[in-house]
Amino acid sequence: MDATSARKMAGLVRGGRVAALGTLRDGAPLVTQVIYSVADDFSAFYIHVSRLAQHTQDILRDPRVSLMIAESDDGTVDPQTLARVSVRGDAVAITPEDDRYDGIKRRYLQKFPAAAPNFDLGDFMLYCVEPQSGRFVGGFGKIYNLTPVNFLAAAASDSPRMQS
Repeated sequence: MDATSARKMAGLVRGGRVAALGTLRDGAPLVTQVIYSVADDFSAFYIHVSRLAQHTQDILRDPRVSLMIAESDDGTVDPQTLARVSVRGDAVAITPEDDRYDGIKRRYLQKFPAAAPNFDLGDFMLYCVEPQSGRFVGGFGKIYNLTPVNFLAAAASDSPRMQS
């Protein structure tokens, strides 16, 4: 991936708040909307979801998921050229007993402070999705298959703006 595309992907991932979450429901795809936070180096994406939601029930049966973060369509450009990144991986529960839990929770609440009450509800679960593969479309002719190394490189491409 060229440096300009890597920076564009990093800006999309860091600036985004909403992702489409793909799960498997009864052997068929289901796509829903979730909010997410991300590790500084893009090694992990975090979602906090209710066990009552269909997508969480799906994750409990089969942890294979996909997230897609897409540039908003403001109606001014060809929508087929909008930037988007898809992430494939397994959703792994992060329990309060996990050493990483407090740091991930803190990161998530920095981005979504209004979600704090959900952490007190017994039906919400924190999940980590570590990218195993993915795809980035940065515009016409700017299409890249991604490995975990590509996610790390994209994160490093805008390192002066990395969040704490």
